[in-house]
Amino acid sequence: MLHRSPTAYELSNLSGMERIKRLFEPAPAYAPVDTAPEQEEEDDSSSRTLSDGHGPPFSWLEYSIFLLLGVAMLWAWNMFLAAAPYFQSRFKDSTWILNHFQAAEISVSTITNLVSMIVLSKLQKNASYPKRISASLVINAVCFTILAISTLVRTSAGLYFAFLLVAIFAASLSTGLIQNGLFAFASGFGRGEYTQAIMTGQAVAGVLPPLTQIISVLATSKPGQSGDAAAASNTSAFVYFITATVISVLALLAFFYLLRRNAQAEALRSAKDTHVHGTTEGDMAASYHSSASASERTPVGLWALFRKLPFLSLGVFTCFAVTMIGFPIFTASIFSVSGIDSAIFIPLAFLVWNVGDLLGRLVTISPKLSLTHYPIALFCISGARLVFIPMYFLCNIKDRGAVVASDFFYLFIVQFLYGLTNGYVGSECMMGAGEWVAAEEREATGGFMGLMLVGGLTAGSLLSFALGDV
Repeated sequence: MLHRSPTAYELSNLSGMERIKRLFEPAPAYAPVDTAPEQEEEDDSSSRTLSDGHGPPFSWLEYSIFLLLGVAMLWAWNMFLAAAPYFQSRFKDSTWILNHFQAAEISVSTITNLVSMIVLSKLQKNASYPKRISASLVINAVCFTILAISTLVRTSAGLYFAFLLVAIFAASLSTGLIQNGLFAFASGFGRGEYTQAIMTGQAVAGVLPPLTQIISVLATSKPGQSGDAAAASNTSAFVYFITATVISVLALLAFFYLLRRNAQAEALRSAKDTHVHGTTEGDMAASYHSSASASERTPVGLWALFRKLPFLSLGVFTCFAVTMIGFPIFTASIFSVSGIDSAIFIPLAFLVWNVGDLLGRLVTISPKLSLTHYPIALFCISGARLVFIPMYFLCNIKDRGAVVASDFFYLFIVQFLYGLTNGYVGSECMMGAGEWVAAEEREATGGFMGLMLVGGLTAGSLLSFALGDV
């Protein structure tokens, strides 16, 4: 059947979301693996997706565990951001370190994360994704326990700065391990909902730190109590780091339970299929979770995956690059036009953005709002998000005055929608990738999409330096 674009009359009779879907409907040459009718009868059953009814059903328990793992993935980095006031107090004796420690944090983090993701993405053949996830959580637990202890030890600014960079390097390496391992492991289930759970967990990890910071400021900002405020900063940092340790340990225990549950279910399914259908069905069931047979995995080249997922991979890259260009720089530089203290207003702006990001990721669980079958549309939307950059210039940057003198405009038209679109587009791209590749390529695809996500973050972070003097 020849592909044709919908007519203007047909578009006029559709709802808004359906109109977008029809407009960007892909041609048959770029179609999900499980929806190509001419392939369905010819393909061996082992190459079909899990949606054909043979794979494991959706489980809210497994969804919750992946959500917790998503929280653990970015909790560490958000704890570094939340502890910024504490680091400022530790570096107050060195002007250079005080002015540059945040840039150093970002540089060490993004470069380490990107390099580790590239290396891990190439090491597919004998990769054990569960081991990578477990190693990441152990590294995080050890790293943040040491950081918590460091709040009780006083050293020079230079020595503590060197220690902090080593800690960030370890935490970023850990993030690379879990990003590569977790997205790959979740993709092996063939359930896009589990990838969405990871993305949602990441957003949850972004919401709680600024909320905690606001509460902390409100609780400690009393006139004439600067010494108490400094002590409160140390206490808050200790709590931040210990919380990160606890989250990592809980996530590790939950992951071990998931592995045990998955192994038991796989053994029962294989035994049942072998008894009822013979070895063919049993072998097919075992193939869905190839993490259990890492030595038999066939590597899939990154270029081959890019050719299968050009718009989704570029979509997630562009989405997070556009986010990092403007979000960190402007959110830390824009002040209230209503006189709200910046110690509260800036964390509030981070909170509003992250709430929007969280809601954007949550709505993708609804099939009616999904655009995973329309990758071109997702790529276009990701690029269109550049419109938020000039909108920031209408706000009160560095308290120089605003073109649109409204905190509501800044917080809810710019920040909230910027976060909402980031969460929606990023999650849709990550969720949809598994639908466009063969079952045996899903794990490699998860790692590849994680690499593109980190690449976008790194590119956006580097480009944001151009806005550093606005």
